[in-house]
This record gives sequence, C-alpha cells and structure tokens, in this order.
Amino acid sequence: MRRSLAVCMIAALSLSVPALADDAPKHGGTLTFMIPADTPPSFDGHRENTFATIHAIAPFYSVLIRANPNNPADTTDLVCDVCTEIPKPTDDGRTYAFQIRGDVKFQDGSLMTAYDVAASWNKIVDPPEGVISVRRGYYSMIDKIDTPDAKTVVFHLKFATAAFLTALADPYAFIYEKKILDRDPHWFETNIMGSGPFRFRDYQVGQSISGVRNPDYYRPGLPYLDGFVGIFADKQAVRVAAIKSDRAAIEFRGFPPATRDELVAALGDKITVQESDWNCGALVTANHARKPFDDARVRRALTLAIDRWHGAAPMSRITLQKTVGGIVFPGTPLAATKTELEQLAGYWPDIEKSRIEAKRLLKEAGAEGLTFELLNRNVDQPYKFNGTWVIDEWSKIGLHATQRVLPTGPYEQALRQGDYAVAIDAECQNIVNPLLDGTKYLPHSVSDANYGNYEDPQEVDIYNRMLRETDFARQRDLMRQFEKLVLDTQAHEAFLLWRYRIVPYRSYVKGFKISPSHYVNQDLATIWLDK
Repeated sequence: MRRSLAVCMIAALSLSVPALADDAPKHGGTLTFMIPADTPPSFDGHRENTFATIHAIAPFYSVLIRANPNNPADTTDLVCDVCTEIPKPTDDGRTYAFQIRGDVKFQDGSLMTAYDVAASWNKIVDPPEGVISVRRGYYSMIDKIDTPDAKTVVFHLKFATAAFLTALADPYAFIYEKKILDRDPHWFETNIMGSGPFRFRDYQVGQSISGVRNPDYYRPGLPYLDGFVGIFADKQAVRVAAIKSDRAAIEFRGFPPATRDELVAALGDKITVQESDWNCGALVTANHARKPFDDARVRRALTLAIDRWHGAAPMSRITLQKTVGGIVFPGTPLAATKTELEQLAGYWPDIEKSRIEAKRLLKEAGAEGLTFELLNRNVDQPYKFNGTWVIDEWSKIGLHATQRVLPTGPYEQALRQGDYAVAIDAECQNIVNPLLDGTKYLPHSVSDANYGNYEDPQEVDIYNRMLRETDFARQRDLMRQFEKLVLDTQAHEAFLLWRYRIVPYRSYVKGFKISPSHYVNQDLATIWLDK
C-alpha cells in the first residue's frame, strides 16, 4: 500500500555544527536584517501566521522537532530540537513518545521539562477560551497529550497518519514555560521568554527588535553570532537601499526578479543569490457573512474574471509570484495537472468564455455593477500588487472595487473580526505537507486560519477522509474533490498564484540555505559572518 507523500523518510538526527574545512564558521558579529512589515501583530507564535512574527521572534525560542537546517530543501528531513530522538510510533502508528533533553534552559534560568512541552502543545491543539491558535486545525488527529514524567511527552493520535510528524515540525510551535501559561495564557502575546539561541534584548515598536547570544544554549558552539538586529520596513525601496548601502545584510523573505538584478548590477560579487520554489500562495477571500458574497454565484464570478494563465508571466516580473496552480504546492504528487486545473472555474483556457459566464452569474444573482471594498495588507510584495491586479480584472466584468489598506496588526484583526467584504489573503506554509496545508480552506470552526465565515460539512467530510486515507490514488482523488468544492462549486476561496523565492544578500553572510518556506529555520543559530 503506497504511503502519502507527507513523510517518506524521517532522519532522527540531532543538529550539529557544520565542519567545513575550507569555509569554517566564525564566531562573533551582529547580523542586521530587514523584516518587510511594519510590526508583528503579536509575539505569540501559536496565535500568529505571519513572517512578521516568525522572523522577529523565532531566534528566541526552541521547538520540539524541526526541519533539518543543514538540508532545508528536503522538508521531509526532520530532526530533534528539544527532544533526544524522533521516536518510532507504537500502537499501530497512533502513539509517539518523545524524550526531552535535560539541558534546555529558559531565559529566566528554569530548566525545560516535558510539562512545558505538553502545556505548549495543549495550547496549540486545544486552546483555552479566548485564546487563538491559528494552526489548531492541523492537529485534528491528536487525541491527547500525556506526560508520564518530567522527561517524557506522549502524543496519542485518534488515527495513524503520515501527516503527523511534519505537522509537529511547525516553526511557530514555540515551547513556552508552563508556569507562565498557567498564570496567563496571553502573556506571550506581548512578552518574550524563550530557550532559543538568542536572548531578548530590545524591541522598538515599528522600528526594530534585537537579541544577544544565549550563553546557556544547549547546542555546543551555537549560535555563531554575538547578536542580531531585525529592522522593520514595509517599503521595498527602504529595504533595498539598506542592503545596497550595507546598513543591512539580508531580507529572508525574498525580492522580485527586478530587485535581484538591481542589487547584483550594483554590488557584483558582494551579493549572493539563492532561489527556490515557494510553498506560499495568494488568495482572495470573500466574507460569506456579507451580502452578496453569501451567494456562491457572486463568489464564482470573482474567480472567473481573473486571467491567471496570461497574468502569471507579467506578474512574475514585478512580484514574488510565478506559478499558476491550485491549492496544492505545484510539482508535488497531490497537485493538480494543468488539464485538471483547466476544469476549474477561474482556470478555463478561454478567458472570454470565463468572463461571459461571470457576467451571467452576477446578473442571475442581482449583483451586476456591484461596488465593494477590498481589504488589503500594507505590504507591497505581493499584497498591493495583487490588489491592483484583481481590481483591474474585476472591472472587466463590471465590478467596482476600492482598496482599504491596513498595517499588519489591524489587517489581521479585521480578518479575524470579519470586518471586510473581500480580502487579499495568503496561504503560506512551512514543511511541504499538502494534506495539512489544506486546513487553511476548512471552515473557521475547524481552522482558525480561515476567515471566510462559512460552514461546509461536505468539505470537512472530504478532508477528514483524505487525511485518513492510506491509498495514494484514492487520496489524490479526494484532493481533487476537495479542490473542486473549495475553488469552483462553492468558490470559498479564489487562489491567485504561487510564489517564487529569491533571496539576494551580502556575500559575507554564511550558513543561510534557502528552503521552500520563509518560515523554516529562522532561529539564526547557524548563520555566521565572514568579515
């Protein structure tokens, strides 16, 4: 019986300091990098789903398991962080018992135990009343979490699934102190107390965040840096100027091709470039609780109007985006083929036929000439570009949209409160795991990461069957049913384009290895400076 692609092979390796004869890592120095946002909406990794949080906060925290930083392109290569080894499951694949290291210290000097790990994961899997966990929907397979002693945490699953370990390797799944969570589960939204490679030093709202080397870090020899400074800047021109003038060395998220070419032309061999396909896409989310977007005909019209096949090439030259695709990361076995995509609304090869159908649906729904507001995020790449693109596409079927652009925090709050009609949204994941990546599209009652304000029992049923399915062919067929329902029949979401990651950076920055995710391996432990 063929296993699903999420986990083909897990290497239960411990992280180690690379030993490179010709390019031996150097200790010391402060890395200054750019964060392309105005400010994180909060510091709580369990609550947030944005690079603004992970790039700023990940260096301060540890996780249970993670993607191997020495092999980030293979996101099925997982290693322990605070565990001693990745266990083999027992009970027919339903029980995983992790042993926790005994040398991990929080910044206040307290030793980490299995009780801290369990408390953190319980907050993610089953958050208390009033506490947000945006990836709660990833963990529907978890039944309970036990701590038989201070060194052991046991995950009991409701059913065996190959998606579990990659789900556990979530870089946002910071391990918090249980005693603090017991006192106030909201404390970590505005405070930092971790056990990662760096200790918190300073935060200037809307300006910068900084950390210093943790002398008690449990990985000998790491981190290499004495410290780091992350500078917030939502304008791309500011970030490019900082790298060009060497006031900053890198932006980990990525730049469009024209910016890469600009930096290489200006700096020559002082710039190094790494590129990768990117497990990150853009969406248009309609608020089903707002009329007329409670009508599937109106939502289908929105997606039918957008010409992805002819829009991808020009968008790839000016934005971070490149590839036409559905809800599964292109190139992976569960992804739709071009022929399969062309059967879905919004992907028909004849755009004129598509727009004629969109106009018919709007007339039938009594929504001809509709005027509405598009919520967008104050981040140029690719949010503002996407907003401009889709508004122009919608005008071709007689719709009139204007943009309301908000800073990251208020934008996220507006999505969560349903304070919008239609929004530019994003679907960015870490470990490539199409089964769990699909949770973004589940109703909010299942997944806090979905902001469409709808219920769809049929969609949930298909997803649950897909998650449990062990036969790949049947699993792939269920994914096509799921995709058809989400993008076409109900048009809960309109997927735009998949991104392509381009990271140009100062050549003295060493130890950075690009991955298909801008969330993975952002703790900076293995970064060093050759100057």
